[in-house]
Amino acid sequence: MRFHFALTLQALWTGVCQAAMQHYPAAWGHYDVCKSQIYSDEGLTWDYMACQPEGADMTHYLKVSLDPPNITCGDPPETYCALENPYMCNNECDASTEELAHPPELMFDLEGRNPTTFWQSTSWKKYPKALLVNVTISWNKTIELTDDIVLTFESGRPEQMVLEKSLDYGRTWQPYQFYATDCLDAFTMEPKTVQDLTQHTLLDIICTEDYSRGYVWKYDKNVRFEIKDRFALFAGPRLHNMASLYGQLDTTKNLRDFFTITDLRIRLLRPATGATMVDENNLSRYFYAISDIKVQGRCKCNLHANSCVYDKEKLGCECEHNSTGPDCGRCKKNYQGRAWSAGSYLPIPKGTANICIPNNIAPVIRPNVSSLGVANRKEVAPQVALPTAPSVHVANSKRARVCDNELLRCQNGGVCVNNVRCSCPSDYTGLLCESPRCETELGGCGGPNSGQAPLTPPRLLLLLLLGSAVLREACC
Repeated sequence: MRFHFALTLQALWTGVCQAAMQHYPAAWGHYDVCKSQIYSDEGLTWDYMACQPEGADMTHYLKVSLDPPNITCGDPPETYCALENPYMCNNECDASTEELAHPPELMFDLEGRNPTTFWQSTSWKKYPKALLVNVTISWNKTIELTDDIVLTFESGRPEQMVLEKSLDYGRTWQPYQFYATDCLDAFTMEPKTVQDLTQHTLLDIICTEDYSRGYVWKYDKNVRFEIKDRFALFAGPRLHNMASLYGQLDTTKNLRDFFTITDLRIRLLRPATGATMVDENNLSRYFYAISDIKVQGRCKCNLHANSCVYDKEKLGCECEHNSTGPDCGRCKKNYQGRAWSAGSYLPIPKGTANICIPNNIAPVIRPNVSSLGVANRKEVAPQVALPTAPSVHVANSKRARVCDNELLRCQNGGVCVNNVRCSCPSDYTGLLCESPRCETELGGCGGPNSGQAPLTPPRLLLLLLLGSAVLREACC
């Protein structure tokens, strides 16, 4: 009976250990908890963590505009011919008839209908004047991209187009990627693919010919901006090492900005022609038509919120950590005891919350505390080796920035030196002063001379001792 009880206790202990170990890898990709209650020497307190919303389909929350505004077909009604067969002219566009209208909102409706729904432009009636259309997508909110941007064309894919982004709500624009059948001719750029990029060149703007082929490839309808392939430069081909990616996003500011937008603009510069020459006798063959646009992302909340709400046609973060604003970009009134700072992904896996503190309380720097009451999270979390490759910031070819005086990257009283490294107090070490120095000493932080509390959680230690005693009694 005693032996059976010992086996049961041993199985329970094994299960507890496995559960504790399996918690952390799942947390690397989410950061979905902003705070939890823990027991400490001061009693029941809050443990604050960096947090962010889950990725979602952001096309549910956008507004779309066209330039010129009268570029949509159907007013007046028009008949179109097929690109591959100029004598097949049985497609009609009529804005006054619902079944024959192709307004811009059909770029974002539910796919899978038969026949397919799509937006369509007027035809190239004014050739040789260029047929130019700007499709602008706006959120009135800062968005962080988490997956590829995918455009699905109902017509042939454009022979020339540019995808642009804005970080200031459309006041200024910068190119994301150029697309052309001939990059040298269209944009005087050498053709490249995302597979040609490296960690050092990830921020380079490229022109690709992969998505601009003629009507011979008429079943290839997608045009992509490859987000995940860029993530993979740090996280591995299957994104299995998200800890490495988060470390780079945290320490290299321009890398994080690269995947951040408030608006997207699709500049359609030349429609598919399927040939080297335009058939001026059949200009109704040439137009743009988009059936679907997919944008996956999350609200940018500066790691101070794990949810974002859509209210009164506007997105906003539900801010934690005593922060406020649409992006949690400032401290609440009376919580400005120190300058506001974004949360940090480091140390993996729970990050640093950098909470806003009351005006009448001076900031106290202390080691991170996990939900098990351990003196430092890194004692129970797997160790993560962050890349030491040079920064992907084009203007900085030496190495990635480790710290930032304004963003308070250094922990436990560390001081940022030249925005490059953390100078740590004598009791701490590590890239961001995140680890007690006693971890590297003989006997560890639980040694008799370390001055640190034993690392084993008290309740689990008691269970282990009880199990050992029962095993000894059963065996003897």
